[in-house]
Amino acid sequence: MRNFIWSLLLLFAGMFVSFSQTKNIEKGTYLSSNKGQKIKLNLLDDNKYELVFYTGGYEIQGDSLAFINTEKSQNRFDVSFATDKKAKKIKVKFLDPSYYSFYIGTQKGSETVQYQKLSDIKTKSDPEWKKIDLEFEIDKADFLYLVYEDNNGKSNVCKYALPKDVSEVTINYELALLSNLNLVGFYDKKTNELKISEAGGKNPIVFINEKDVKPEKVSTVVPLENETVSNWTYPGKESYNYDNTAVTDSVAVDTAALPVYSNYNFKLKVENNLKNAVAATKAATNNKFLAVLADSKNKEAKAGFDAFIKDQETQTGYNMYDAYNPQYDVFNYYFAGSDDKKWLKNNKITNDPSVFVLNGNGDVLAVAKSDLTDKQYEFSYYGDFYRKLLRTDALVSMDKIFKNKKAADADLIKAFNKAALLESSYDYESYTTTDENSTEFVLTKTTVDKKEIAQVWKKLIEAHQKDKQVNMYLTETIVKEIKNQGFTKQLFNEERILNDTDYLAIDYLLKHADEIENNRAEFNNKEGELHTLGNVISEISSALQQNTYVTQEGTSGEVNKDKNISVYKKIIALGKGNFESYRNYFDYLGQIEDKDGSNTSFLKEFNAYFESNLAPANGSPIEKLDAIYSTLDAASSYSYDGWNSFKLYHADLCNNAAWTVVLKPQNADFIKDAVKWSEYSLVLAKNNPYYLDTLAQLYYKDGQKEKAVATQALAVKYLDKTVEEVTAGEIRETLSKMQNGTY
Repeated sequence: MRNFIWSLLLLFAGMFVSFSQTKNIEKGTYLSSNKGQKIKLNLLDDNKYELVFYTGGYEIQGDSLAFINTEKSQNRFDVSFATDKKAKKIKVKFLDPSYYSFYIGTQKGSETVQYQKLSDIKTKSDPEWKKIDLEFEIDKADFLYLVYEDNNGKSNVCKYALPKDVSEVTINYELALLSNLNLVGFYDKKTNELKISEAGGKNPIVFINEKDVKPEKVSTVVPLENETVSNWTYPGKESYNYDNTAVTDSVAVDTAALPVYSNYNFKLKVENNLKNAVAATKAATNNKFLAVLADSKNKEAKAGFDAFIKDQETQTGYNMYDAYNPQYDVFNYYFAGSDDKKWLKNNKITNDPSVFVLNGNGDVLAVAKSDLTDKQYEFSYYGDFYRKLLRTDALVSMDKIFKNKKAADADLIKAFNKAALLESSYDYESYTTTDENSTEFVLTKTTVDKKEIAQVWKKLIEAHQKDKQVNMYLTETIVKEIKNQGFTKQLFNEERILNDTDYLAIDYLLKHADEIENNRAEFNNKEGELHTLGNVISEISSALQQNTYVTQEGTSGEVNKDKNISVYKKIIALGKGNFESYRNYFDYLGQIEDKDGSNTSFLKEFNAYFESNLAPANGSPIEKLDAIYSTLDAASSYSYDGWNSFKLYHADLCNNAAWTVVLKPQNADFIKDAVKWSEYSLVLAKNNPYYLDTLAQLYYKDGQKEKAVATQALAVKYLDKTVEEVTAGEIRETLSKMQNGTY
């Protein structure tokens, strides 16, 4: 590594004079795009540069300087799961393991991890090593361990929880390997990439300007544990000499000396009465449930319950790794005693044994004619049962609150919010059984009425129209609902168009837009809660845009069209019109024709935006566009797609608006404006034959015939293979007509 760094630095010192004087290379920060190579190149003012390989902290200890790596061990394994309830084994596909030292381990419960070396599996299944990927099967297990053993004695060890019904595991690993290279560098104009490579172009390190870098793809599955272990081993593992030859260790392995996978010493508190157990569950900051065992006839039931608790503590501790994490602490437990007989009778818990689950209000959510040991696999954060309980809890809470005529306003908001935040819309009926004697969990069913829910929601929105302070939970629920992700979607699994209540709810968001934005970060980071509220203006415009694609029989689209346009105009009038809202507004208007067949409404709104934000008369077009780009919300697609995509969008937008003036005689009043739009598109994308064709035809319609012919000739000149032959023919034909006066 040291030799590589020095050679790279010397190379840059020798070649950077030419780089710094090249017009195609901008000053700024470039990030290497190669997988596993986190290198940063800073091109500074006064022709200086920086290459950053490592960052961290430091401590001064006497006359010594100690460097501290502040980053946690990086997870380079990319893992994804597929599930199938019928699968008896797990199919593993490891993508291109090559000849590197990989190990795979499986673990059932807290038993010893069983490891295999990947190269051994490869040799057995593919003796001639003809296949790039390795595919094999393993037995069902609770946990999967993946290890990459480096030649420096450090090993990347990751632990994953396997879903109950897992049938396939796909694994990829990003190697971080740097070697001594004879480097050269060049700037690729076509791709805007700065490439540093070996002489001959081998193994290039590609740098991209930091503002053009897309967020790195997040691994599909996050490991439970991820650590770097020195001299990692396991019983029976071969060790190696410095010449990389295997050494057979005839000495018995002391398993006590093996590295122990760290796990948090998690302890459950089991209350001594049901009232306290319910209260403790309600007091939890996360979504927590109480599992109760009723087993009065079995003398050994209490001992079995205690053993179950110890197992759950161990498993939950494994999930938490080395510190308490409430995400995995989702169940409390209680053993019903003789004092609970009356409660059991009143709640119709008659089977013995029975396992039932309560929420923090003491409502029964699920019951099974079973004991805890048989249902142990259900009580995990990763299990589907927990997701079913969340949905049932939302339904039960909403049903209960609606029946309570004295329910507080805050309780209503909480009930709607709980339903809106469910992960996805399950088919509730598909996993609900009505057999009270079932050994599987019977989930509590409710009869929530859609019409009643709509009426209560409407009254709630109306009651908050005069609020002086925003309610962030109500805000979040409104956003989910207008985006077709809220309680209506979750409870009834139906698509719908926006109604009068939704538009009233949008008025609430617009009224409090500034306050919402000021509180958004704090709300999204509330401890023990999970919120992902975006910029409220972008959320509204996204909801309006999505609404154009939703149809509902018997509903008038004209009413919604007018109301949607009204909302966009309110946003603009409030000075809240950000790029996302304008983009969606223009897209929406572009799909609507006026009664005379023109699209005057769209062209008027677009021209106002163009004059205010893009028109070059008030400054450099690129600088003005860059100012808009710098204000994009992090959730904007263009934050990911980058500056070039953002610039191309505006070029296309201007050209498309101008082209409608060419096509529609009814838009003739906009010809001079359209010329400006078309000229602007060519400032952003020079020599584009489509844009030149548009501009030439506008010049001709504006009476500038010589200019039109010259511009159309350029359109023909810049035709290339990317232009469809039919379109290319039309462009050539237009030039011919202009030249002979028949256009």
